[in-house]
Amino acid sequence: MSTLSGSRVLVIGRGSGIARAVVDAARAEGAEVVVAGRDRERLASAYDGGVSVERVDVTDEDSIAALAARLGSVDHVVTTASARARGKVGDLEPATVALSFATKAIGPILLAQHLAPIMPATGSFVLSSGATASRPTVGMLAVAGTNGAVDAITRGLALELAPIRVNAVAPGTIDTGAYDGLGDDGKAALFARRSAENPAGRVGRADDVARAVIFALTADFVTGITIAVDGGELLA
Repeated sequence: MSTLSGSRVLVIGRGSGIARAVVDAARAEGAEVVVAGRDRERLASAYDGGVSVERVDVTDEDSIAALAARLGSVDHVVTTASARARGKVGDLEPATVALSFATKAIGPILLAQHLAPIMPATGSFVLSSGATASRPTVGMLAVAGTNGAVDAITRGLALELAPIRVNAVAPGTIDTGAYDGLGDDGKAALFARRSAENPAGRVGRADDVARAVIFALTADFVTGITIAVDGGELLA
């Protein structure tokens, strides 16, 4: 396995949850971290000044091209960007589904087009998929479809960008703000049910996913795979 010491890692996403855990883990491994998202000012306020902050909209190719020009070079890229597209088939709006695909599926393709040319052969991408790609549930159709696309794109990019490596992580039920919309009681009930069903006996934490991301960044003989970080949720 390689090391992140002295490498430059770009993490795209919010300043909390999984993205924040990845940033903290990468810094702990000795990486220089650049964070990027649509709201640069908000992102900058979320960190303690130990990272560089850039603006990027992964649905906007010009924005990605501009980021690549500003960076000049980068060793690894992690994208956690997503757009919520929950709802049953009869309730889904085409624009909602399109934004989900544009953010999690098309976005990584654009990132690869513009960032791979400024990366070394030892570089890597880590994309964000999800357990719903393999185990869809009612109300998560668009999410499942998007994550399935991410898995396919991961494999395709691993071939096209080689020897630059491309992997994905697929979180299961992770305790982040993604479930806050259920309310305290609804969130607690969901987590209790998932903990009882899950072979690991609990729901995940953001640092569980971050550790998998660090593995993907440093395991230099691993490419084209999606790493399930779900405590065995797919087995239940």
